Amino acid sequence: MSMKARERASVSGNNGDSDYEDSIWSNSNDGASSSVASVEPSPYEVPRFESHFYYAGLGPKGRGPKLIYRTSNDKFVEPTGPEAYARLMKLCPVTEDHELGQDGRWDRIRDQVVELLDKGGVKLTSVDLVQFTWLDKKDDQEIQEEEDDDDDDDYTQNDNLTYDDIPPIKPVEYGECHTTSPTIWVGVLPDTLTGAVAHESATEILGLLKELGIAGVDVADRESVARFLHGPDLFAPVSDLDPLKDVIDNLSTPLSLPIAGRKTKMQGTLGCYFRVGDDLYAATARHSVFPLNGDYKEYNYVKSAPKKEVIIMGNRAFTNYLTSIQASIATLNDTVDSLERRTRTLTRRVEAGGDDAQKSAGELAETQDQLTKTITKIGALKAFFVDVKKRWRRSKDRVIGYVVWAPPIGVGVPPHRYTRDLCVIKLNKKKFRKFRGNVLSLGPEIFPGNFKALMYDRINVPAEFEYPEDGLLPVQGMLSTADITNPNSTNLEGERIHRVIKRGGFTMNPTVGTLSRFMSHVRKYFVTGNLDSVEVAILPVDNDSKAFSRGGDSGALIVDALGRSVALLTGGTNKGTDSSDITFATPMEWVWDLIKDKFPDANLYFDDLEGFFADVV
Repeated sequence: MSMKARERASVSGNNGDSDYEDSIWSNSNDGASSSVASVEPSPYEVPRFESHFYYAGLGPKGRGPKLIYRTSNDKFVEPTGPEAYARLMKLCPVTEDHELGQDGRWDRIRDQVVELLDKGGVKLTSVDLVQFTWLDKKDDQEIQEEEDDDDDDDYTQNDNLTYDDIPPIKPVEYGECHTTSPTIWVGVLPDTLTGAVAHESATEILGLLKELGIAGVDVADRESVARFLHGPDLFAPVSDLDPLKDVIDNLSTPLSLPIAGRKTKMQGTLGCYFRVGDDLYAATARHSVFPLNGDYKEYNYVKSAPKKEVIIMGNRAFTNYLTSIQASIATLNDTVDSLERRTRTLTRRVEAGGDDAQKSAGELAETQDQLTKTITKIGALKAFFVDVKKRWRRSKDRVIGYVVWAPPIGVGVPPHRYTRDLCVIKLNKKKFRKFRGNVLSLGPEIFPGNFKALMYDRINVPAEFEYPEDGLLPVQGMLSTADITNPNSTNLEGERIHRVIKRGGFTMNPTVGTLSRFMSHVRKYFVTGNLDSVEVAILPVDNDSKAFSRGGDSGALIVDALGRSVALLTGGTNKGTDSSDITFATPMEWVWDLIKDKFPDANLYFDDLEGFFADVV
């Protein structure tokens, strides 16, 4: 492969990150970092280019985690030619009928794999069960003969044919779709594992599977780090057509408000709301408010002590929020300039008459309508910016409540070995007078039609799901652990899937992910020791959609298409990036049990909001 082709593939994947390029084009030929003990060259070291581009597409900007070793026999082909681009890989869940999904088999094997890795001294960060898919591009060639389908004659000869007469057409992919075998995907700390050691551990894992009579499963190691992703009345939620919809969610009452401790620097996301009597509460992740290197003891608020206040957006996030509003206004001003020029051009065409005059008149009306809406939106944004700058600028004006209870962070908590990362905040009801209950805002970032396609990966969406008219999805019901392991929807290929949604962090954009029925083993490293737990795993939908989570999303509530609570987001795996290739969460069913043990009268539902807020003047 030529250097120019390599550079093109590199740019397409990393957008010019010099440190990333240096790690690829270094003259070093060994497969391990200098921090790993020096060893003789091993036949198990992955070629440098393959190690950086094998998983291209799984991370932001077309990147992916660094491959250390794999047992799969697919051949990685370096991009060639003047238009060389790396093929993009996609993560997908293992099918529900696989033998590892029977009778809790994966849970037992996953634990045995962790034991083998620990005995081998592997610094694991996660053990996941996944599959990968990608398109093998077809060789360029001329069409030898027409490829028209004779079956289409029924359509071409039917003069009364309507759109509804034609069944949904499955898209044709340019290339052959390759899907790997189920893969035990081991994450390891960067620069801690050589190909030789990875080969030994993979051999032991495959030996274990062979003893259990399981074949057709691969093992792969990649570098990753499991991380925690950390005044006036709030505004009422608005419709998708409101000019402030793009910016107001950060300061309105639907789920997933961006939060921070008033005296800490961490950013997180407010999870579900609940009530106890006439008091309003919310849950989030403890590490979104308490420092990870602080006191891990159980916290209970006492009236004689200072309150641990919680605010909407820390100072840095609030500044960036204001900056984003100004950037939106600047972009819209450019749009106005463009629309005004187009209006003048179309006006001249209409006045000149001619064959295109009628068409130009229609385009002129549409352009003028768009111009009016844009100018209106600019005015609304400017007024909103001034209002927010005046009334929300000081951190004391953004205080929405204080922490009343936070159990110590626990991982591997019996009996399920989940992560206990929970904090309960008592909210100031006066700030929430425009409260609508537990509702999740779905727009306007994803249009309703696109949202359905993401949720079901097909056109014929079952009637059970309807996009809410106001863009607010009511959260009702809760998915049990048994429900998580038994999805009930299918995609275009007929595979059973379970899509989930969340909003979170400063960006507040909704994201859609695929809920894996196979839970992952996760390990986080601290100076004081390791923390191991079993987590719900959420995979990205595809390469075109955004990562499901990123820094600041911890504490966000994850729900399914029917608005049922699924899990509370706690972290993800990545290496040096702000977004995650796999997101981890704790089942909400278990989190709610913890809350009910502490607050026996807790209730997620607000059937009479007017009565609930009757005590607020």
